[in-house]
Amino acid sequence: MSNKKAALELGTKPVGALLVQYAMPAIIAMVASSLYNMIDSIFIGQGVGPMAISGLAVTFPFMNLSAAFGAAIGIGSSTFLSVKLGQRDYEIANRILGNNVMLNIVVGIIFGGLCLLFLDPILRFFGASDQTLPYAREYMVIILLGNAFTHLYFGLNAVLRSAGKPKFAMYTTVFTVVLNAILDPIFIYALNLGIAGAAYATVLSQFTALCWQWYLFSKKEELLHFEYDKFRIEAPIVRNIVSIGISPFCMNACGCLVVLFINNSLLLYGDDITVGAYGISNRVAFVFVMVTLGVCQGMQPIAGYNYGAQNYNRMLEVLKLASISGTAVCAVGFFIAMFLPRQCMRLFTTDPTMIEQGIVALRYNMMFFLIIGAQMVITNFFQSIGKAKISIFLSLSRQLLILIPMIYIFPKFWGLEGVWISLPASDAIAAIMAYVMLWVYVRQIKVNA
Repeated sequence: MSNKKAALELGTKPVGALLVQYAMPAIIAMVASSLYNMIDSIFIGQGVGPMAISGLAVTFPFMNLSAAFGAAIGIGSSTFLSVKLGQRDYEIANRILGNNVMLNIVVGIIFGGLCLLFLDPILRFFGASDQTLPYAREYMVIILLGNAFTHLYFGLNAVLRSAGKPKFAMYTTVFTVVLNAILDPIFIYALNLGIAGAAYATVLSQFTALCWQWYLFSKKEELLHFEYDKFRIEAPIVRNIVSIGISPFCMNACGCLVVLFINNSLLLYGDDITVGAYGISNRVAFVFVMVTLGVCQGMQPIAGYNYGAQNYNRMLEVLKLASISGTAVCAVGFFIAMFLPRQCMRLFTTDPTMIEQGIVALRYNMMFFLIIGAQMVITNFFQSIGKAKISIFLSLSRQLLILIPMIYIFPKFWGLEGVWISLPASDAIAAIMAYVMLWVYVRQIKVNA
C-alpha cells in the first residue's frame, strides 16, 4: 500500500477496523516484550531461588535507567527520521540512521563502563542487601558488558518502525523472545550458570537479533540503508534527536526513580523477600500495561491524523474505542490479580513466604486496574494530538507529585502496608486527573465546534 493511500484511509476507513489494523502489530510486539521480561524472572525464580529473584528485582530500576538513554536516542532519532522521510529528504534520513548507530554505541559503552566501575554502590542505592547483592551483581555485570548491543538492538528496531517496516520490528522482537526462552533453561539448568545464565541468554538473543537488523539495513536497494561514511556524530542532528528524545528519557528516568523509592521502602519496612514479591507483581502487571500501550500506539496515528484534519468526531470515536479496549485489557489483569494471585506467584517461585507476600503485592499493585486502562489511553491521546505538555504532566505527576510523597508519608503511619497502599492510591488520583482533563478538553471542542 502506498504511503499516500495509507494516510488517506486514516480519515475514511471505519475507525474500529483502523484501530485493529494499527494496534495488532504493536500489541504483539508489546506482549512479546513483556514476556521477554517475565521469562528471565520465571526461570531464575524456579531454577535459582527466592534470593535470586529478589536480586533481579533490584536491577529493575537499573534497567529502566539504561532504557531511558535508549529511549532518548531510539524515539528521538526515529521520530526525526520519520519527518525527513515524509519530506523525502533521504540524504538526511540516512545520516540520522548513521547518528543513531554511533550514538547508541557511544552511550552504550560509556553507560556500561561507568556503571561497571561503581556497580556495588549503585546496586546498594537501588535497594540491594548483603543477601541480594551477589545475585544482582552477577546478573548486571554481563548485562552491562553487552549494553552497547542492547542499545543498538532497541535503537534499530525503533528505526525499522519509522521506516515503514513495523512487521519486521515485530518479527525481531518475537524472535528475540523465543530465542531467549530457548536459551534460558540451557544456560541456567543444563550449563548450571544460575542467574548469570539468564543474563547470557538475554545478551546473546539480542545480539543475534541485532545481526539480522544489521543485515536488513545493509541492503543497498533499500531506501534507508547503511552508508558507512555517514557513521559519524553530527551536532545539528544530535540536537534534534535529543530535543525530541528528552520527553521519553524523563518518563523512563522517572520510572527508575519511583522503583528505587519503592524498593528501598520495602527493604526498610519489609525484607528481601518483600522486594522480590513486588518485583514479581510488577512483572505480571507489566504484561497488561504493555498490551494497553499497544492499543495506544494503534490509536495515535488515527487520532493525530483526524485531529489535524479537524475531524473531531472520528478522533473522539477512536479515543472511545481505545479507552474501552484498554479498560477491557486491564480488567482481565484485575480479575487475575484478585482471584488467581497464588497461581501467578507459583509461576515464578515455590517459596511459600514469597508466594504469600506476592499475593498481597499483586492485589495492591493492580487494585485499581479497572480504571487505569482508560487513564493510560487518555495520557497517550494528548500526546498523539500534539499536546505533549499535558501528556507529560499526566505521566510524571502520578510518579513525582503523587506516588513518591505517598511512599514517604504512608509507611510512617501504617508501616509496610503504607507502602502497598500508596500504589493504588496514586493510581486512583492519576486516573481522576486524566478524566477531568479530558472532560475539560472535550467540552472545549464542543463549544468551539
